[in-house]
Amino acid sequence: MCSVAGVSDPTAPAGQSTAASAPVPADRTGRLRAASAAQDAATRADLEALVRVPSVSARAFDAAHVHTSAAAVAELLRGAGVPRVDVVTARAAGAGPGGGDLESHPAVIAHRPAPAGAPTVLLYAHHDVQPPGRDADWSSPPFEPVERGGRLYGRGAADDKAGVMAHVHALRTLLPTWGPDEGVGVTVFVEGEEEIGSPTFAAFLDQHRQALAADVIVVADSGNWRVGVPAITTTLRGLVDCDVTVDVLSHAVHSGVNGGPVLDALTCLARLLATLHDENGDVAVDGLHASAAPVVDLDEATFRADAGVLPEVRLAGTGTVADRLWTKPAIAVIGLDATPVDRASNTLVPSARAKVSMRIAPGQDPSVAATALRRHLLANAPFGARVRVEDGEEGQAFSADTSVPAHAVAREAFAAAFGVPAVEMGMGGSIPFIADLSAVYPQAAILVTGVEDPDSRAHGADESLHLGDFAKVCLGEVLLLDGLSARRA
Repeated sequence: MCSVAGVSDPTAPAGQSTAASAPVPADRTGRLRAASAAQDAATRADLEALVRVPSVSARAFDAAHVHTSAAAVAELLRGAGVPRVDVVTARAAGAGPGGGDLESHPAVIAHRPAPAGAPTVLLYAHHDVQPPGRDADWSSPPFEPVERGGRLYGRGAADDKAGVMAHVHALRTLLPTWGPDEGVGVTVFVEGEEEIGSPTFAAFLDQHRQALAADVIVVADSGNWRVGVPAITTTLRGLVDCDVTVDVLSHAVHSGVNGGPVLDALTCLARLLATLHDENGDVAVDGLHASAAPVVDLDEATFRADAGVLPEVRLAGTGTVADRLWTKPAIAVIGLDATPVDRASNTLVPSARAKVSMRIAPGQDPSVAATALRRHLLANAPFGARVRVEDGEEGQAFSADTSVPAHAVAREAFAAAFGVPAVEMGMGGSIPFIADLSAVYPQAAILVTGVEDPDSRAHGADESLHLGDFAKVCLGEVLLLDGLSARRA
């Protein structure tokens, strides 16, 4: 369940406060603040340099850029003083085209051994990025970082090269202050294929299991509540997708001569896809469930503005906005194969295909959800059309154990960095590999932190990072790591 830790926010329940943890002495906190601030300019410059590397991991793009960004991240970690830094890959047997092996994009693993009795903290981020889309949709070139209005624009500026640099910044700040018997053990894992679904992640964990073992795992790949208010993400929805194809004819035929008795495939596909939601816009697939309702809610007007919802469009579904975003399933059609409008002729389309993406609530088994979606699509074929479903990606949802001491340390650290209490919130998106980390390292506390805000537009045109909040995130990670050094997580 999502809850709020002492949120001074009109949507927050009253009477809650940040959980107690061992505070960092005020004089040390002041020194760390000053040391962190002294790194801000270099951190921003290095972030801009990373953004200039077009490290798109999608297989249709030049993989040389992903290798370049991995090498750049490795050099940054060496420069931060991490004693061992390696650029590594993994091979996933049978995961490649035609059932062959799949070689991963390069990742970076860096390690500082833990002093006696101290925990080891794994810092995760990814250096690959989404394709930029059309240059015309951007206000400035996607791989040329530009500051406008206190925000840094560029592909990867927020997702997730800012996460990479938050880790580098924290280590640059802390390692000079820690003697050989002080601080925590640190392992940095910067992945190179998160944006294509981490297809070799399980192989990475298998082949580098000992190198990645940790007591606390910090995943810097989520968002904050809003500009100026930090958050710890405690729940994430899971993911299921599939391709559905509708066939009605063996070949295209004249739409005037044959139209009427036969509905074209695109119309049939549209009718089929319309059955996925009821009249309220709630998902209408049997066999799916919602998780417990969150305590904190989102203001509808703020959500509409952040998401860019047109004024005349009503929000779909029932329940609170947070319910619909975090704890209930959602289905979207994210791709469509049919005749382009500018190439259309007066013929009935014989076949049409769509990609259906479904987010599932925490606690829902992805395989069960995939079966439910497939069953629904096959059972609702309009007018006896032939329907074929090809299963796609599946990803586990995530729900954190917020009772562990590491969460208290994190709440305190980010509250100190931002000057306001941190919100514990859900997230509608998915980070499926977190479930893999949890399965392999079941005793590890997992903290999902944020470098983005609701206007970051990750994956979209004009992706951006709020620079003021970024400096606070970097300071928050400094205080988190230093706080963990004072106690076992």
